[in-house]
Amino acid sequence: MPGAPVNIICMKWGTRYPSRYVNILYRSIGRHLKRPFRFVCLTDNTEGLIEGIETLPFPENPGVTQAKWPNVFLKLVMTRDGFANLEGPTLFLDLDLVILDDIDCLFDYQPGKNCIIHNWWERRKQILNKRPEIGNSSIFRFEAGKSQYIYDTFLREMDRAQDRSIFQTEQAFLTYAMKERYWWPEEWVRSFKFNVRPPFPLNLFVPPKKPKGAKFLVFHGKPDPPDAVNGVTTGKIHHRVLPAPWVEEYWKE
Repeated sequence: MPGAPVNIICMKWGTRYPSRYVNILYRSIGRHLKRPFRFVCLTDNTEGLIEGIETLPFPENPGVTQAKWPNVFLKLVMTRDGFANLEGPTLFLDLDLVILDDIDCLFDYQPGKNCIIHNWWERRKQILNKRPEIGNSSIFRFEAGKSQYIYDTFLREMDRAQDRSIFQTEQAFLTYAMKERYWWPEEWVRSFKFNVRPPFPLNLFVPPKKPKGAKFLVFHGKPDPPDAVNGVTTGKIHHRVLPAPWVEEYWKE
């Protein structure tokens, strides 16, 4: 029997990610989530989005001054009670990711709790230092209707949230504002950049391989999913990557 309905939310603005990214994400959710879901995209441009994607305009700026609105601090605003009439388990997803397997487990894991990726670190840094207790907000889950305290913390400490000498990124502040949070299991959410792309100089000779047991492959920064399919031959030599055609099997409309 399918579980209770859940929420998926994403956001798109500017030209970096066209409508195709949202459409692929929506259809990937349909293939890999067994329970009913509501799919919401916050955007200022609905052109090209397929039927089934619910679109909503961006909320008013609550007072962010660091960058032009909208920006990544939207991830804090959407935790406000009543936002988009969301209720219950809500999974936020960035657009630059690939779903590799069924994801119902992301709603069964630590029910009712805040869950977020434990942010990756460069391999060389992991050898020398302990991994910081900071989340990566590419994939996080919260309880809509019961997370007002996250938003209230943001409003109360907005100056600190934007101070890069205190919180280097919005996801560092989100991790802090969540108070209690749980990391997703490492094998479920893998970074293309840090877990899949072979380290230099192997990246020049060995193609990326699909990570065993992964539910999501996250493309934070560059390259993007289409780049992985075709390979990257330009830029810094340690960032180059051989084609990974298997990515296209999952990242498709």
